[in-house]
Amino acid sequence: MINQVYQLVAPRQIEVTYKHENIKNNKVIVRPLYLSICAADQRYYTGSRDEHVLENKLPMSLIHEGVGEVVYDSKGLYEIGTKVIMVPNTPVETDKVISENYLPSSKFRSSGFDGFMQDYVFMDHDRVVKVPNTLDLSVLSFSELVSVSWHAIQRFKKKSISKQDTFGIWGDGNLGYITAVLLRKLYPKSKIYVFGKTDFKLSHFSFVDDVFYINHIPNDLTVTHGFECVGGKGSQSAIDQIINLISPEGSIALLGVSEYPVEINTRLVLEKGLTIIGSSRSGSQDFQDIVEFYKIYPEVIEKLSLLKGQEFEVKSINDAIDAFEADLSTSWGKTVIKWVM
Repeated sequence: MINQVYQLVAPRQIEVTYKHENIKNNKVIVRPLYLSICAADQRYYTGSRDEHVLENKLPMSLIHEGVGEVVYDSKGLYEIGTKVIMVPNTPVETDKVISENYLPSSKFRSSGFDGFMQDYVFMDHDRVVKVPNTLDLSVLSFSELVSVSWHAIQRFKKKSISKQDTFGIWGDGNLGYITAVLLRKLYPKSKIYVFGKTDFKLSHFSFVDDVFYINHIPNDLTVTHGFECVGGKGSQSAIDQIINLISPEGSIALLGVSEYPVEINTRLVLEKGLTIIGSSRSGSQDFQDIVEFYKIYPEVIEKLSLLKGQEFEVKSINDAIDAFEADLSTSWGKTVIKWVM
């Protein structure tokens, strides 16, 4: 069959291309329903990535966060109409030690590999995760970001000390909010503090124990473990603040992405015996875990719905461009696309 794929060919320029797909291959064919725009998508869309990177990766279909419905399954494992979260990480090999999202050979949609802006997405069977029909698909569209936070927390569990009475989350944006929601459920007896700089954003964290402005932190405040969800230029000051406030032998989970190297106070890291844990992306198991988490704690979906920003019904390339442009001025939440191309 001929599939229409909507690719970014140059900054702010999206064009349709046609690709021949064999429906007899062992794939699940998914029709996208709701997509969500990520900051990484915007770096490609606006051309803010390194010019050499853009040359190597474009043209490319954007977006790696989305849900859809099964329209055909070569193996008959999924009924037609089944609602699924699409997993963007696509490994081509397995390793007994290294997780799929850290294998250099793995492909990741909307990062050198066509994303979900297509009429139909051809997925391997283990790259789709069934979701209940009762859940709001527009909120589930940004489950990939939830899976990233979930994955980081699982890595933290494996590598940190058993004392886990106080968590500090640096970053009052989307990732910080999701991490706070998950930690609140996973560690109900622990104190959770959020550190940020924007009153409007911090007002969303009413379910944590306390919020602090990064320039007005009490002198006697300490945390057992820290989660850095800032990224960008602000990650260096956030990491430095965590190192200063964290207790000896605590762990620092790094989730924020910075385009540039940052300096770290290694003297204090050594003195305190700290563990720094890096996390990137997620794997199929993380998606399966969060779907089960949604089922056990449906109220989590309600909290995540506060992240849903504008919803754009995209019927044309111009509609898609409007959605990306509007998202650039969004200060809080996730822009959602209702995909009706």
